[in-house]
Amino acid sequence: MRTLIRSAIFMTIFFSIFFLTSCSEGYISKDGASLKQYFEPEALKKLVENPKDDIWIIDVRSKSAYDKKHIPTAKSFHSSTILDRLSELPKDKLLIVYCETGGRAQMVIKKLEEKGYTKMMNWGGYTRWKWEYAKTKEKK
Repeated sequence: MRTLIRSAIFMTIFFSIFFLTSCSEGYISKDGASLKQYFEPEALKKLVENPKDDIWIIDVRSKSAYDKKHIPTAKSFHSSTILDRLSELPKDKLLIVYCETGGRAQMVIKKLEEKGYTKMMNWGGYTRWKWEYAKTKEKK
């Protein structure tokens, strides 16, 4: 019985550490160091208010989640289809990637790195955004 309890405690601790560290919020890819300055929400807000052509904010949540609310100026590239849309995602752009919590953004960044993208930052979850969200207008 003690062995079973010890095993359960060990597994709980192991998985807690794994899941707490797996989101990689703030991860910077090889050539993305200049994006670090936009990691804090206030800094990203300034970028949103004064967009730069060479920096794209990428929302990898579902299209319906994006349509309901997203960070202003963000472009929607759902995580399940982003690899099918690489022709729309120039490698020379700096990419700030976010999702619900940061985990999916990290998964997408790793996939993009395998395809040669090197200028990215995992901004984490969209709930870090403290200001009004943009919404996609419904077509009538």
